Amino acid sequence: MSAEDLPKKEANVLKGHEGAVLVARFNGDGNYCLTGGKDRTIRLWNPHRGIHIKTYKSHGREVRDVHVTTDNSKICSCGGDRQVFYWDVSTGRVIRKFRGHDSEVNAVKFNEYASVVVSAGYDRSLRAWDCRSHSTEPIQIIDTFLDSVMSVCLTKTEIIAGSVDGSVRTFDIRMGRELSDDLGQPVNCISLSNDGNCVLASCLDSTLRLLDRTTGELLQEYKGHTCKSFKMDCCLTYTDAHIVGGSEDGHLFFWDLVDASVVSSFRAHSSVVRLSFLSYNSVCNTREGSAALGDAKKGPNLILRVTSVSYHPKESCMITASVDGSVRVWKA
Repeated sequence: MSAEDLPKKEANVLKGHEGAVLVARFNGDGNYCLTGGKDRTIRLWNPHRGIHIKTYKSHGREVRDVHVTTDNSKICSCGGDRQVFYWDVSTGRVIRKFRGHDSEVNAVKFNEYASVVVSAGYDRSLRAWDCRSHSTEPIQIIDTFLDSVMSVCLTKTEIIAGSVDGSVRTFDIRMGRELSDDLGQPVNCISLSNDGNCVLASCLDSTLRLLDRTTGELLQEYKGHTCKSFKMDCCLTYTDAHIVGGSEDGHLFFWDLVDASVVSSFRAHSSVVRLSFLSYNSVCNTREGSAALGDAKKGPNLILRVTSVSYHPKESCMITASVDGSVRVWKA
């Protein structure tokens, strides 16, 4: 894929959320997407036609992450209400609420078989929940982190998580072994390459780092954007040829995977909004317990940063979310 083939043309704008949108995720085949945000709702869309399909309401606080099963029948979600929600897509009913985290939950992922949900929390822990059981207790707790766990990815045999303590930790479920790669900077998002060989980590020193998943070797660093105070998504294009990441100034960046050059950047969500001090803090998606994330500049002006990025699994297409309340669909 050349730089000219990257999705830089706005195809649709999805509007409906009231307040900041904190997460946007394509489903497995890329035909639909799910979004969640400050208005405590999850919304299902056909992003290609710009159509809102369904709204899911039950969260008591903001929605920070959402994931859908490969057969599109179930959703898991999490947020500020310290619970993990397990939903039926067609009926919109909450099947189960998993309780156990002592603070806000930042990220959730289904395993390959949609039998287990793994959640990452501000309480410095990962928790695994059995979707087939009627129990609401976690089947496993991993609490070796020294600070908030911000992001989690799953493979067939591993749980990989990024933390504000500066580590990317890999837990081999079969071997019962933990490997930790210390990046020396708070990690606010991780993503797997599509070939499964690499882990991309977004750090709060405005650097994305690409690691070899097997050895932990640092393969490349990507710079040019601003990421110092907020959680923002990063990912790879479906061909793994380019890195994609948001910036606190509202820009979206594309880097060449191999030589780390910025091949494109443009403002995805523009203008500035004025917020009260309380609203500003609520949008920051930070917590006092995480010193690095709590260094957000206090002030009345907030650039419409890109909070979430999700790339289509098969096409040159992506969706971005922002504190402006919109989700934008981009195509080549």
